[in-house]
Amino acid sequence: MLKGQYHHIGASTHAEAVSLLQNLSTNTKRVPIGIYDDKTELFEWEPSRQQIYTTGTIEEQGKLADQIITIAQSLRRRDASWQPAGTFRRPSFFA
Repeated sequence: MLKGQYHHIGASTHAEAVSLLQNLSTNTKRVPIGIYDDKTELFEWEPSRQQIYTTGTIEEQGKLADQIITIAQSLRRRDASWQPAGTFRRPSFFA
């Protein structure tokens, strides 16, 4: 998350994604969420969020799962509506 908006950074491999996540964890302007694999649709929480998820109640885990599903769906919709340069579309915002 950057400036109240979710963004994604693409990575070719899981190792590259883990490295990016570690680097983002040290950036005070960003709040890393985790790694989403769009092929398997599996999500791996950023380590501190994973600890919260693992030790949370069923209700807390469900709430976090709902949040990440909403984020992933919103990013997917935004990316699907992206148009090449020269084509203007109203941007979508979500947080």
